[in-house]
Amino acid sequence: MDEHTRDESVEPPRVGTPTGWLPAEGHWEHDTLRRATAHGVRLFNAGEFHESHDCFEDEWYNYGSGTTESAFLHGMVQVAAGAYKHFDFEDDAGMRSLFRTALQYLHGVPPDYYGVDLPDVRETMTRALETPDVLEGWKIGFDETRPEADAADFAYADSLE
Repeated sequence: MDEHTRDESVEPPRVGTPTGWLPAEGHWEHDTLRRATAHGVRLFNAGEFHESHDCFEDEWYNYGSGTTESAFLHGMVQVAAGAYKHFDFEDDAGMRSLFRTALQYLHGVPPDYYGVDLPDVRETMTRALETPDVLEGWKIGFDETRPEADAADFAYADSLE
C-alpha cells in the first residue's frame, strides 16, 4: 500500500467486502481511490459527467501504468467522457470510441472493484455501442445502490480545480 493514497476519514463499504477493502486491516488498500470513486460515481449518476470525469482523472495520476488501479480509473474516465459526449454534445460516434477504449481498460478488473458494479457498466456500454438510448436514465451501481450526488460531491470536484 502506498502511504500517499491513505486517508483515515474514508469509510468502509456499506455492504459486503468489495475488491480493495482490507477487512483484517479495517481500511481500503487505497483510501483515496475509494473516495474519488464514490464522488465520481455519485456525480455521474446525477448527470454531472464532466465533474465525474475529473474525480477519476485526478486520482488516476497516483498510479503507475499497468496497474489494476490505473486501468480501472482510466476506464472510468472514459465512461464519464463517453456519457459527456452523448448527453452534452449529441456525439454518439465520440461516445462509441470512448466506450470501446473503456471496455479495453476495464477488461479484467474485478467485478466489484472498490464497490462499483463493473459487470453492469460493461454491459451497458456494450449495449450503448449499438443503441445509445440505453444510457437514458442509467446510473452506475455502487455498494449495491445507485447513489446520486450531494453538496459534498460537488465540493470535492470543485477542490480538484
